[in-house]
Amino acid sequence: MNILDKIVNNTKREIQEKKKNFSIKNFESSPLFKMPTISLVNYLLNSNSGIIAEHKRRSPSKKNINNNVDLVKVVKGYQDAKVCGVSVLTDKKFFGGSLDDLKKARQILTIPILRKEFIIDEFQIIESKANGADVILLIASILSKEQINKFSELAKSLSLEVLIEIHNEKELNKSINPNIDLIGINNRNLKTFQVDIENSINLVTKIPTDFLKISESGIEKAETVKILKKNGFNGFLIGEKFMKKDHPGFEAKEFIKKIEK
Repeated sequence: MNILDKIVNNTKREIQEKKKNFSIKNFESSPLFKMPTISLVNYLLNSNSGIIAEHKRRSPSKKNINNNVDLVKVVKGYQDAKVCGVSVLTDKKFFGGSLDDLKKARQILTIPILRKEFIIDEFQIIESKANGADVILLIASILSKEQINKFSELAKSLSLEVLIEIHNEKELNKSINPNIDLIGINNRNLKTFQVDIENSINLVTKIPTDFLKISESGIEKAETVKILKKNGFNGFLIGEKFMKKDHPGFEAKEFIKKIEK
């Protein structure tokens, strides 16, 4: 069993437990559920950098990235650096995140928040809205075409934007529908965790012009962002490069300066 299968199986167990304690009515009564969402698409279209900065404590590939920095300081630092949005990992077992992280981020941020989670159930989408997300991530490799259609339609009904993550052309073809806002190409193979930036460049021309294009994972240099921009990308999801530093927000600020030179 590869790491992705382990994560999905664990997520299924967690959802079963959550459903014993929370209902859709609980979520719909949340003050955050009623809050208007903030458009990541608009922020990206009006940005020179396109940076979506991620809060991530650890990962299956790198174990501990940074358990010492305070989430509040990290996300505030990102916002001060003028990133387009903040991605918050909420998976606890494999990434050290939580829904509390998402709620804390929402209390501070006035820019879009992407909930980074392995979504396999409609329950998680409603949960995302109730905890302050503006955008949800759908991972094509763990979902069927029918699930992608159904989940993205539900998200749009809740005014959530949808980022669909793909790794190859087959996943792209099953992902395209009118309720998708952004298509992200993950340069990291979620089964082996190996990274190859060329994956983004090879796939970007196959994405219809209707969708904003995001390159995810393994981006370490401003020059890489500039190359990806020339190839048609609008956004760049970066976490580890910033998070492995003592001051992720400062690192993001300096990185953006290099992009905008």
